[in-house]
Amino acid sequence: MVRLTFSVELDYDISAPGCDFIFNIHAAQTLHQTVLHEALELSQPLFQQRYTDPVSHTRYLRLHADTTGPLTVRYAATVDLNHYIANPAQVAEVPVAQLPGSVLPYLYPSRYCPSDRLYRLATREFGSLWQGYSRVQAIRDWVLQHVKFSANTSDHNTTAVDTLVEGVGVCRDFAHLMIALCRAINIPARFATGIDYGADPILGPPDFHAYVEVYLSGRWYIFDPSGTAIPMGLVRFATGRDAADSAFATIFGSVVGAAPIIHMEAVPNNQGALVVPQHTSQALSTDGQLLPLPINTVARV
Repeated sequence: MVRLTFSVELDYDISAPGCDFIFNIHAAQTLHQTVLHEALELSQPLFQQRYTDPVSHTRYLRLHADTTGPLTVRYAATVDLNHYIANPAQVAEVPVAQLPGSVLPYLYPSRYCPSDRLYRLATREFGSLWQGYSRVQAIRDWVLQHVKFSANTSDHNTTAVDTLVEGVGVCRDFAHLMIALCRAINIPARFATGIDYGADPILGPPDFHAYVEVYLSGRWYIFDPSGTAIPMGLVRFATGRDAADSAFATIFGSVVGAAPIIHMEAVPNNQGALVVPQHTSQALSTDGQLLPLPINTVARV
């Protein structure tokens, strides 16, 4: 079991009263991701509301500021990651007819993942592959091979098609392209945000990270198409169809923000063992309870 402790500090300057904030910075509480301790600190006594989505486990924090000036939001937590681990050869795709209703939205095109425009490409590249975990891994590897990680190369308008054409992007762009390719061949995939242990220092200081969860054999499995993170060290905050659903901060009003300040480290778990996240060839999930599937759900050729 991996135990991680981390903090996220967000600094803002509010120039006009009446601003609203919606944050996704709380660690999700799932069957395999347990929040042991957490604390939220605000530099102003703002009105706040919290809401947890019962399906995705995303935890929303809403703030309203009637005053101007600096605002610091700091969240710190200690989290246990007790991953569900599976042999990739035994992880199957699920036929559309057998998907749970809550999974269906992740089959459709969305704002940043226009999967309908990538149908021909996805069919040509991946349509004849064995249908299971290995096909999704092939999609992940293809994205990593065809897109170069480069900071400040995209913005809030960049879609998966734009990333494919330009061949560069940041973690959210890699995630959008992989999601779109999966959905184009009827594999449910969703956008996940959080922070990660072990990001490449050459990329600069720790930051929020976007990755992909794909629905296979009744669970959401983790994939990092950017190749910059260690999947075993990803702490999930939010999930959605794409970045429009899962931004770490959505701001309404006259606000200027600074770069987030993030710290993260592995600490000894409840057995006194220091388990450091590492790369593995096994299939990993921190999702909740296995969703029921018909007993004839098997890998298909």
